Amino acid sequence: MSSTQGTYFAIVPRGLADLLARELMAIDATQLVERPFGVQFSGSLEVGYRACLWSRVASRVLLQLYRFDAPDADEFYAQALACDWETHVDPAGTLACEFTGSHPTIVNTHFGALRLKDAVCDRLRRVSGRRPEVALSRPAVRLSAHAQGRSVTLWLDLAGEALHRRGYRRDATIAPLRENLAAGMLLRARWPEAAARDAEFLDPMCGSGTLVIEAALIAAHRAPALLRDYFGFLGWRQHDAALWQRLRAEARCAVLPQIRSTIRGSDIDADALSHAQANAARAEVAHWVHFEQRPIASVQPMSPRAGLICTNPPYGERLGDAAEAEALYAELGRALREHFAGWDAALLSATPQTSHALRLRSYRVHKLWNGPIPCRLLRIDLGAPGAEDARARRLEPLALSSGAAMLANRLQKNRRQLERQAQRAAVSCYRLYDADMPEYAFAIDRYVEADSGAVHLQVQEYAPPRTIDPQAARRRRQEALAVLPRELQVPADRIHLRVRRRRRGGTPLRDPESASEGAGRAVRARARAYEAVGADVEAERGVSQRRFIVQEAGLRFRVDLDEHFDSGLFLDQRLTRARIRDGARGARFLNLFCYTASASVYAAAGGARSSVSVDLSPPNLRWAAENFRLNGLGTAAHHLVRADCREWLAEAAGGYLPAEQAPPFDLIFLDPPTFSNSRRMRGVLDVQRDHPALIFASVQLLSAQGLLLFSTNAQRFRLDPAVPSRCTVTDISQRTLPFDFKRNPHIHRCFEIRKQP
Repeated sequence: MSSTQGTYFAIVPRGLADLLARELMAIDATQLVERPFGVQFSGSLEVGYRACLWSRVASRVLLQLYRFDAPDADEFYAQALACDWETHVDPAGTLACEFTGSHPTIVNTHFGALRLKDAVCDRLRRVSGRRPEVALSRPAVRLSAHAQGRSVTLWLDLAGEALHRRGYRRDATIAPLRENLAAGMLLRARWPEAAARDAEFLDPMCGSGTLVIEAALIAAHRAPALLRDYFGFLGWRQHDAALWQRLRAEARCAVLPQIRSTIRGSDIDADALSHAQANAARAEVAHWVHFEQRPIASVQPMSPRAGLICTNPPYGERLGDAAEAEALYAELGRALREHFAGWDAALLSATPQTSHALRLRSYRVHKLWNGPIPCRLLRIDLGAPGAEDARARRLEPLALSSGAAMLANRLQKNRRQLERQAQRAAVSCYRLYDADMPEYAFAIDRYVEADSGAVHLQVQEYAPPRTIDPQAARRRRQEALAVLPRELQVPADRIHLRVRRRRRGGTPLRDPESASEGAGRAVRARARAYEAVGADVEAERGVSQRRFIVQEAGLRFRVDLDEHFDSGLFLDQRLTRARIRDGARGARFLNLFCYTASASVYAAAGGARSSVSVDLSPPNLRWAAENFRLNGLGTAAHHLVRADCREWLAEAAGGYLPAEQAPPFDLIFLDPPTFSNSRRMRGVLDVQRDHPALIFASVQLLSAQGLLLFSTNAQRFRLDPAVPSRCTVTDISQRTLPFDFKRNPHIHRCFEIRKQP
């Protein structure tokens, strides 16, 4: 089972499914389908184990065992009896069964669970002469039947019991917050990003300390289930103990040795604080957190650095009455206004009355459920003019110019539309804005770190024409940089700005610049013709130079949003890479002008027998090798070749290449730069002029049924008539256009080219 793909369903508190999907993408889950109460996904057993170990928001992780059609209870029993339970359940162990969903005849879930238990026990007694005992608490194996009409799916509960039971909380206050909901609040409030910059954390009504402890676990990169001694797969007959021990060992090694953030909790209730300290000790974070008895009115920051307040005040639902809750919220609002200027706050509220009592305006509201209670997570920016934080650069609503207000509205509209499409497509990195308003000429790409979920924006400003007043262009840039953190909830130090402008004497490009692969390579190859804006932009953008890992279609790639003109993963080619993976099984693959070899990684992941990736730049090839390593793909059969592609094609035609590089190839990807006069290469490359020669030379290397994918980002590109006269050509440009580039249908051209019969 450990090496085969399985179908899983992870259950999550309502309102947190998108966060769960993000976590699952980070552990290489594939085929994600988001539901209101969970996420269905595919992956190996390792992915299932990692979900149990690392998910901070999941409640349970279920592995699909069987699926069948059962119109009535007798057929349900018969179908379940036919399943080979001896491969899953030890007759000498213990068992628990559950039944959920809606079935046409099994309307009593307890009856459905009994019929499943009877089928499993009868099967095992028939096969082995023994049957497992029923244990409702911590059984060796917990099975669940879920009905959707006549269709019934049988699941193995890998968690065994709810994953919010981390193992540290035995003592709790009257109305405790579940650990996974607390983690969801912190993820919504972007605590991982704040912790990465050593921000302070405070829960001024901490109760038994759940939010404080979860904040420490996140800051320390501690797997939330690392302390658990029970999982539902430990008694499963197909449990891979060696794999599980390896994953636990990796998780222990991933824990940071120290936390720089100050993480605090306070409460007026001394008994609650005693519970909190005991819980922190069991969670092994007592040395990282601090609790103190203090009324709300006296809480203050410990350092001048801005931080995050996250708390779950009483709602007037379980504790006290509504009037007391409103008074408490009013007191909390006063404390935040008086002492925490520049901070962010995330507060859980169940009623509009308590929210209004805060007298604070929330810029984002998330719907959550604390058990059966519908709640709203209010996210509040406590920033103030003059604060020594990046948020001081944000514009207050009344200070927005009419143009900046329109930009803000457009960003919000794009975000709403594209976020839904990205979730459906399980895409975490996509283009959010592409000069939708000509006066704000930016391309804005959204990238998410695979390991932490931190969101980054790469903002590329198209250089304004000389007819535009430089001061006006600078003002619009400042407005955009002020609008982005507030409208997209991305900290200023995660916004990476590049302005591309021509130096005097630079050879002009044949097409306007874009962040796409072909045009991007043109800029990279001709770096002398461009420069990044100097200290003025560095002061505005607040960027820390960073490299990090992102995930696309279950694969991992390093991107660099600071030191290079291009990120290393060109988003407009997402569907083209997918076509390569789909057609790569058993093929020999050639990638010309490979850059970071993302297409080659896709081909290898798709089962390519071998690949050759050619590029002239040594840094690009080192980057490509790292991408292969990140995906556990060796380079024994996947060769990275440093060469001028035109010279390499000539050597291939002459039969001068080593055997591992020699044609024929079954699949070739040709994506040359728009224009290049790199000092490393001979002569000048102009894709409009040179593409027929490149295509014909590549086609000669194809096997009889082979396929060449030719792509270019040249904006004024026209396919030379000589190509279709000698080859079979299909224009697939529209079919390779991702949803986030529909606004710019000319971002690239892509063609399938084959030898003529």
